[in-house]
Amino acid sequence: MATMWVELLGQEFRQTYYQAKGVRTRALEAGEGKPLIFLHGTGGHAEAYVRNLAAHAKHFHVYAIDMVGHGYSDKPPLSYSIDDFVNHVRDFLDVIGAARAHISGESLGAMVGAWLAITQPERVEKLVLNTGILMPPNEQGRRELLDVLERSRAATGQLTREAVRKRLEWLMHDPQSVTDELVEVRYTIYSQPGMAPVMRNIAESVLGSATDRERAKQWLNPEKLREIRCPTLVLWTRHNPGQPVELATEGTRLIPNARRVVLENSAHWPQWEEAEAFNREHLKFLLEQ
Repeated sequence: MATMWVELLGQEFRQTYYQAKGVRTRALEAGEGKPLIFLHGTGGHAEAYVRNLAAHAKHFHVYAIDMVGHGYSDKPPLSYSIDDFVNHVRDFLDVIGAARAHISGESLGAMVGAWLAITQPERVEKLVLNTGILMPPNEQGRRELLDVLERSRAATGQLTREAVRKRLEWLMHDPQSVTDELVEVRYTIYSQPGMAPVMRNIAESVLGSATDRERAKQWLNPEKLREIRCPTLVLWTRHNPGQPVELATEGTRLIPNARRVVLENSAHWPQWEEAEAFNREHLKFLLEQ
């Protein structure tokens, strides 16, 4: 069985905590060299990237972080808007002494990475938008995002392992990709005192913004993609719920220096579900001159 520990066997790594402008921030950290920051999605945590640490640590100093409010990072009383997450990542870059870094974000993490590249372009060397882009969903996509919002409400309401599993299954093309271990990890994280209301707040803020047409105009603004100047990889999947390949293609055309790659056998978590293909395409982009 490919457990998280098996994925990391033989890899020198550490779980570390940094004070990012007063926010105690957890990171899974490995490797040396240029900094590469992995950003998870809504309600996620650093373990989303355990299948990618070893491959990338051969080339980079990798940090898979728990964004503010998530995982084992601090959960201050914030509105948890995109600005809050962008500011937290900026503060994290400051505390690790990184003037610039590669930023790779999945879903919410992709939105955060995109807005960091737009508002503070000097901080982002290369950008990977993994199953998330600043494009409003079509009607089918909106229904699929409403589905995950309801699953998130269930997982943070009456917390059960089954509710957590149902939320995780939304991320996968093959439900069997949701291992018992992954369910237990997220269940344990969500069981922390005071965690559930913060997760509900984040889900309502992020997913609510994406599914409400008026609120979406602020954060899912295609015209802002034209302001991303760094080399960008739009890494998509054939089965990405909420945003089909066609939407990613349209968004890629708006970014001045971007290309698109589509993985065929995963949904919203290609870095987990198609780790080998993800690592290959991801590293090809990051390492090219």
